[in-house]
Amino acid sequence: MQDVENRTTPPSPSGAVVEPLNFRDEKEEINPAFMAAVAEAIHAPDTERLQQLVEDFHESDLGDLLEALEPDDRPRLIELLGPAFDFAALTEVDDAVREEILEELETQTVVEGVRELDHDDAVYILEDLNEEDKAEILDQLPAVERVALQRALEYPEGSAGRRMQTELIAVPPFWTVGQTIDFMRDTEELPDTFYEIFVIDPGGHLLGAVPLDRLLRSKRPITIQGIMNNDPDRVKATDAQDDAARLFQRYNLVSAAVTDEAGRLVGVMMVDDIVDVLDEEADADIKQLGGVNSEEELSDTVWDIMKSRSTWLFVNLCTALLSASVISAFSASLQKMVALAVLMPIVASMGGNAGTQTMTVAVRALATRELGRSNAWRIIRREMVVGLLNGIAFATLMAGVAIFWFGSANLGPVIGLAIIITLVSAAFGGIIIPLILNRFRVDPAVSSGPLVTTITDVVGFFSFLGIATLWFGL
Repeated sequence: MQDVENRTTPPSPSGAVVEPLNFRDEKEEINPAFMAAVAEAIHAPDTERLQQLVEDFHESDLGDLLEALEPDDRPRLIELLGPAFDFAALTEVDDAVREEILEELETQTVVEGVRELDHDDAVYILEDLNEEDKAEILDQLPAVERVALQRALEYPEGSAGRRMQTELIAVPPFWTVGQTIDFMRDTEELPDTFYEIFVIDPGGHLLGAVPLDRLLRSKRPITIQGIMNNDPDRVKATDAQDDAARLFQRYNLVSAAVTDEAGRLVGVMMVDDIVDVLDEEADADIKQLGGVNSEEELSDTVWDIMKSRSTWLFVNLCTALLSASVISAFSASLQKMVALAVLMPIVASMGGNAGTQTMTVAVRALATRELGRSNAWRIIRREMVVGLLNGIAFATLMAGVAIFWFGSANLGPVIGLAIIITLVSAAFGGIIIPLILNRFRVDPAVSSGPLVTTITDVVGFFSFLGIATLWFGL
């Protein structure tokens, strides 16, 4: 495939000299001059020029191009390119962008595009459509393709059945290596990419699998049963896609059979599908840890983003009021000693950062199943020791700063003790809260942040102001 990063655009149909244009500049950002040329070709409309500009684009680059275009130009580009447009590019754009494009395209255009896609990509595009549009597209597909897609769409959202490909090679166990190789040579419609041959019985039940390298190293007269793996890697179609991803990650798989509840072979999951799953899971965790809806995209409208974020902002407001009530309880102490008001945010900030660090590690470990009942208490003890050691180090540092800043020897022990208490409690809360939430089947990535922040703020304010009140007799 031609390199779209560094290739130059060909001459225009008019024969005029065209300045070389790269799709991306030296910073790997989309070149504005290239975008201007594409927009000009769309508005002309100059189909030949447009095809020359995006010729041999990878689906990922074509997806980036679609997102960079003005909304009205996106469906126009697809219509102008016609059969030359790779519909797989729609799997590379934000959900909101894809939905807007599909709403503007003619149904027949979508039908023809979906027919050219791999099974899993077609499901990915169809699953977000409303039922009416989905039915309209499915009705115009050939019966075999329609039934296969409908069956996949019946599986739960986020399941392996939604991610699997139905294009695979399955043979009976009594075939020889020679028969299998000849079958693959003579069959025109093979999967574009495959790494193993599956072995099934007459009822379609999975019996085994043969990696391609083993097949090609074996003598032609040997039967498939003689070289097959009797316990092939497999996932159930109803299994969660993140569970399938962990299987691939743990055993370094490149493909795995997908079976139904009865053990019949219904598809195959490939490593490229798993990469997408892992990327989506990581993206969702990062957003949820920040109190952002995992479905939020850069292409969302202002109203959608506002609604998405307002819930957790309200939760944070409530927790902030709780922290403020703790400060209010020591208002008399603050009035008598201004230094407490100056130093108080430092204690809370240290605790908040320490709690967030521990929480982030804990949430990620829970997501990857590295943290569980078998090692929970060991990790809790470790984090608390880390909190204690950091607390002692920063307490010593901050005590010196407080004494030098305010000229009061008594302030050093007060803020030092508060920092030690706060960092230890932050470490404990940062790991125990995600564990408790996970135990009650609440997503720790969504709910841990506000709770950990509240605990660290309350403990930080209470310990610092409480110790100061007792120490100075305020």
